[in-house]
Amino acid sequence: MPMSFDLSQLLLISIIYLILLFGVAWMTEHGLVPRAVLRHPATYTLSLGVYASAWAFYGTIGLAYQYGYGFLTYYLGVCGAFLLAPVLLSPILRITRTYQLSSLADLFSFRFRSTWAGTLTTLFMLVGVLPLLALQIQAVADSVQILTQESGHGTVALGFCVLIILFAILFGARHISAREKHEGLVIAIAFESLVKLISIAAIGLYALYVVFDGPAGLQLWLDSNQEALKTLHTPLQEGPWRTLLLVFFSAAFVMPHMYHMAFTENLNPRALGTASWGLPLFLLLMSLAVPPILWAGLHLGVPTNPEYFSLGLGVAAGSEWLSLLAFVGGLSAASGLIIVVTLALSGMVLNHMVLPLYQPSADNNIYRWLLWTRRTLIAAIIMASYGFYRLLGAEQDLANLGIASFVATVQFLPGTLSVLYWPQANRRGFISGLIAGMLVWAITLLLPLVTSLPGLQLFGLTLSFNADTWHLAAISSLAVNVVVLTLISLFTQRSNEEQSAAEACSVDNVSRPQRMQLMASSPQEFAQQLAKPLGNKTAQYEVEQALRDLKLPFDEHRPYALRRLRDRLEANLSGLMGPSVAQDIIETFLPFKMGRDGYVTEDIHFIENRLEDYHSRLTGLAAELDALRRYHRQTLQDLPMGVCSLAQDNEVLMWNRAMQALTGIEADSVIGSRLTSLAGPWGDLLERFVEDQSSHLHKQKLVIDGQTQWLSLHKAAIDEPGYVGGSGLVLLIEDQTENQMLEEELMHSERLASIGRLAAGVAHEIGNPITGIACLAQNLRDESEQLEAREASEQIIEQTRRVSRIVQSLVNFAHVGSRHQNPNEAVDLAACTNEAVHLLSLNRKGPEVKYVNLCDPKHLASGDAQRLVQVLINLLGNARDASRDGDSITVSTQENEHQVLLQIEDQGSGIDKAIMDRLFEPFFTTKEPGTGTGLGLALVYSIIEEHYGQITIDSPVEHTSQRGTRFTITLPRYSNISNGAHA
Repeated sequence: MPMSFDLSQLLLISIIYLILLFGVAWMTEHGLVPRAVLRHPATYTLSLGVYASAWAFYGTIGLAYQYGYGFLTYYLGVCGAFLLAPVLLSPILRITRTYQLSSLADLFSFRFRSTWAGTLTTLFMLVGVLPLLALQIQAVADSVQILTQESGHGTVALGFCVLIILFAILFGARHISAREKHEGLVIAIAFESLVKLISIAAIGLYALYVVFDGPAGLQLWLDSNQEALKTLHTPLQEGPWRTLLLVFFSAAFVMPHMYHMAFTENLNPRALGTASWGLPLFLLLMSLAVPPILWAGLHLGVPTNPEYFSLGLGVAAGSEWLSLLAFVGGLSAASGLIIVVTLALSGMVLNHMVLPLYQPSADNNIYRWLLWTRRTLIAAIIMASYGFYRLLGAEQDLANLGIASFVATVQFLPGTLSVLYWPQANRRGFISGLIAGMLVWAITLLLPLVTSLPGLQLFGLTLSFNADTWHLAAISSLAVNVVVLTLISLFTQRSNEEQSAAEACSVDNVSRPQRMQLMASSPQEFAQQLAKPLGNKTAQYEVEQALRDLKLPFDEHRPYALRRLRDRLEANLSGLMGPSVAQDIIETFLPFKMGRDGYVTEDIHFIENRLEDYHSRLTGLAAELDALRRYHRQTLQDLPMGVCSLAQDNEVLMWNRAMQALTGIEADSVIGSRLTSLAGPWGDLLERFVEDQSSHLHKQKLVIDGQTQWLSLHKAAIDEPGYVGGSGLVLLIEDQTENQMLEEELMHSERLASIGRLAAGVAHEIGNPITGIACLAQNLRDESEQLEAREASEQIIEQTRRVSRIVQSLVNFAHVGSRHQNPNEAVDLAACTNEAVHLLSLNRKGPEVKYVNLCDPKHLASGDAQRLVQVLINLLGNARDASRDGDSITVSTQENEHQVLLQIEDQGSGIDKAIMDRLFEPFFTTKEPGTGTGLGLALVYSIIEEHYGQITIDSPVEHTSQRGTRFTITLPRYSNISNGAHA
């Protein structure tokens, strides 16, 4: 005798199951589920199991009974779509994530730049899925009726709808923005998929091993019931399985629940690759249980409709646990689909039917208004489904309801494919084709479904929902849709906005809408403008969120960055309010400059970034062209000359590595900005050069941080892509500082050589008069008997000797480096120091210092005396420049067996340790511009090296006062033995 269950018992089981579902979602929302589980591809794959609704759990057995192995099309269709994920689903996911498109209506509205495209898609989708939602409600009500053996459970269906409304609101409408994923919902749907799989697998195993006592028993029953196998094979020869395959193929990405879970709630884009084989495996496991359940139902003579064999099997076999498991599986399948479909539809209705007609005031809390409006829509859609279920009166088979919905949604297949692969499609063609196809569907399938008459008369024809002819209606509606879309698109023009959107949606898209000038010039201006439609708080939050998404600072001002910010704001507002409303707000309040004040070109920098993203995907000629582009770009980047490319409005398009090294300005901070924003003095220099009529400027002097640089600048005009009537510029900047220093040093050397020649001539000319004066003074001293006269004569003689010494020093200094001098002579360092002091005394400029010569005349070094005098002049001169009036400069010597140490110590300002290692570099100087060449110490180092010596620096000498510097020079000691040849 068939058993029955009490209604309160089933109600309690339903509540417990839904509370368990609540618990799973709640734990996820509160961070109790590890992130690794959330992001795991298996979770995403199981969440896509929402496709397996109550029709999959119950209805596919009815499909198998009616269409034989044609029931597999329910699984194979969606498997085919996911096996084509790289060319079909991945492009849709890219577009969805890039532009924050949360539904199919958003996608069409964005692609065709039409509010009507989104509105009609929403309206037709809502009407089309009502039979599918009613199917879920009917399945739950029918399953309760089968288990309780009682009829008239309308209150059960109503109670089920109320519970689902609560769950959808609590865990599906907690956030309004599409950029915030509903992680609790994803985990809950994945959990439901496991429940469905376990339930139907358990029923299938029960049918095989309990009802038939194993595979052998099943084979024995099939051998004696050949009609059962024949029933499975016959419909494949002439039935509508091809149409079923097409219908279920399109359902994989046009059905609102599949689009929502596959794209909108995708937590890990890479998981789509796993789902491309994981979902087919999941559906394969579910489909394996269908034939055993069908045969077991026929074997036991289950009195229910074949659609409910999975439920009636436990009732007929007297297995209470199996019946309850089937009930929970069906409840899971129905609840999961209703929740996700209503969430998706509520967003579509809000964005494309409510907001185009009414937008909340900027004075209100827009986020709260949107959230509660969406919650209200969720409840309204579920109750509308309940009303449709009551309208049908539970008189239709599940298969009829399911087929009607799936045929309705297949009308969106041509539009979806044209988004990806037919840029010529336009809004007129899409809307006309969709209306035509849906009209045929409504007449041939919807009206016969909802009417209670046995046949509906229209233009003399009787229309009814016939299981043998529905596929003709499906093919007819789809064919009309495709023909109308194609013809109208071919014979009408696309708008510029449609063309731009088509390029953005194209599978091989690497281009970008043109580069245009914005009216707003800062994120703060963005917030001020958006405050007009959104309110201050909402506008500020959205601008800050977009800046965080792009990792840009709030004081960003670069035109390129601001264009990216505008695009990001449109995408974020699209996820919040739909693409049509978002586009209207952005175009109205953040417009581009047009007409005389603005111009349009292609965004070169954006194209470069997109090509970098697509680098690994390019093949064939495209890959070769990309390699050529990379080679030329690398050439410009590595050119040892600064390269800067400018648009006509002086926006920086390129800034190579040499330019970075020359200016100290990183490319990332300057590309996309204008010259006027460059820090001085570079901005002023480049602006002047751009405005200058000359194409070349040679040896421009630039002082940066006290350092003088000499630059040569060159420029040439280049055409900007996509812009006719003007051109940009490429600037070349060549650093001539080193050449200038070398030229100045050469000129200085020439002047020294001239002074040396002049000094030799002057010395010769002065020598004779001085000799005469000295002779006369000696005669006067010797002949005079007056003491005063002799003393005066002695002073005259002393002064003539001094003049002679000075003249001789000048002559010797002029001959420094002459090859005829002996480079290994005995050098008296004390005498060299005296000579250097005498020469320095001729220059009265600088502080009055005291030179203290403590060199021992016995300490002889081996080398060139005059070159060492030059060393001392340079070191003593630097010491004097660093000293104050009254300071002392001490020169001393020490010697050991092989070396002589010469030390020059001052009481000056000392040397900064940060520059200690650079002192001997050519052209490095700490003096004011024009007072030093930076070659003195480099020359000192060179002369010491020629003498096989070393030079070291200690600074500061006095650690208390942090003053004083000591140079220590180590020279070879002169020895008569080692230099016997020169003795």
